[in-house]
Amino acid sequence: MPKIDLHTHSSASPDGGIKAKQYRKLLETKKLDYIAVTDHNNVDFALELQKELGDKIIIGEEIMTTQGELIGLFLTERVKPGMSALQTAKTIHEQGGLVYVPHPFETVRHGLQIETLDEIASQVDIIEAYNGRAVLQNKTTVAIAWAQNHGKQIFASSDAHGVRGIGHTYTTISKPLNPTNFIDVLAASHIVVARPPVSSLLYPKYHRARKKVRGKK
Repeated sequence: MPKIDLHTHSSASPDGGIKAKQYRKLLETKKLDYIAVTDHNNVDFALELQKELGDKIIIGEEIMTTQGELIGLFLTERVKPGMSALQTAKTIHEQGGLVYVPHPFETVRHGLQIETLDEIASQVDIIEAYNGRAVLQNKTTVAIAWAQNHGKQIFASSDAHGVRGIGHTYTTISKPLNPTNFIDVLAASHIVVARPPVSSLLYPKYHRARKKVRGKK
């Protein structure tokens, strides 16, 4: 069954470090079959990588709204940060994209809170119920309950910021996907959850520090 990860950060994210050649190898070795590149407030890397590797790369963006982070999937262009969660979700849909809620209810990682999720419920397509980096705050139970109450699909993704964080938490699907059949395909999906190496959880701090040092040179 095809394996898919909808939440990864390339070297184009301030705290990310996955390189183009590493995404290519992940697909070539079938460690994953589809990968969304969801850099912070940026789609440039994802757009270029999709040109090189095709539709196995899903163009995404983790967008900072005024109420927390939202991910847009199957995008064609950047969604600007700084809008409300509702306006951000509507902008994603205007592109024909899907609205994916990363690490909901968390506070250490800018997750959307219950009031905001309830406000934008009609705009939400997918809830990230399982996040591979959810250690300090794990809101899986609450996320699943909210998704069930609102009839939303749940998903498992790595939120990997380096290649060693990939391939442990992901979702398998029943057949090839595209933006129009994706939600239906998820109805028969299977979630795989395993903890990545502890060292991989330090990637965001490491990459931020490394890039800060390089920027001073």
